[in-house]
Amino acid sequence: MISITVLVENTARGPGILGEHGLAWWIDTGAHRVLFDTGQGMALTPNAARLGVDLARADAIVLSHGHFDHVGGLEAALGAAPRAPVFLHPRAVETKFTGADPATARRISIPDVEAERFRGASRRVVATRHPSEVVPGVWATGEIPRANDFEDTGGPFFLDAALTRPDPLLDDQALYLPTPAGAIVILGCAHAGVVNTLTHIAQLTGGAPVRALFGGLHLENASPRRMEETVRALRAYSPRQMGFCHCTGLAAIRRLWAEFPENSVQLAAGRRLEFGN
Repeated sequence: MISITVLVENTARGPGILGEHGLAWWIDTGAHRVLFDTGQGMALTPNAARLGVDLARADAIVLSHGHFDHVGGLEAALGAAPRAPVFLHPRAVETKFTGADPATARRISIPDVEAERFRGASRRVVATRHPSEVVPGVWATGEIPRANDFEDTGGPFFLDAALTRPDPLLDDQALYLPTPAGAIVILGCAHAGVVNTLTHIAQLTGGAPVRALFGGLHLENASPRRMEETVRALRAYSPRQMGFCHCTGLAAIRRLWAEFPENSVQLAAGRRLEFGN
């Protein structure tokens, strides 16, 4: 049995569960456990305790990209699981900013990650652009090729406070679990684009069907063309289950639920999804 628990999300369901702008997933394959992202850091530990998730049992920690709402809880996660290897793209440690005006630019990376304080003599760190099997049966995509002309990073992201160096967010990656019924795909923010992500995973899996798709799609500022192409691609991949959350945007979530009412599930911190192997 594969169990996927939403530990951190913008919204929350259940007694004592906290919501925060961020995302963290707990993936349990029955034999191994993976923490995918860590939220901002305020909700991870209390939500894990409430949900009966023992972070100390993490066999690996994977970062989808270097934004604060995905890596802010890394220090707490490493404190709980000091021997868990950390998987990330090499560019996840870059200093990152967002904004439309340098006078109000906002830093959205965190010093601990920029300084790579997650490194230690006894900890394995895998900083790679390539696909990696983080534990048996759970893969990180590595760097996702930007193969189409309608998806972008989803916002005004930069590598400097002067907002002169656009951040292509090449550090963006997703997780996927190949199963006999198809791949279960888990997204952080899909800054590479969900269609690019699914195209890449299809190439990595030899064209395996998509069994399920969960996570943030960063469609809040999507153009009409991008929305149409995204709907078209999701209809072609036809996941049996889809859950859209975090950075997807309310209008985009409403559109996707309307397009795929039988396949859509609500995601919030506290939600647990289960799949037979």
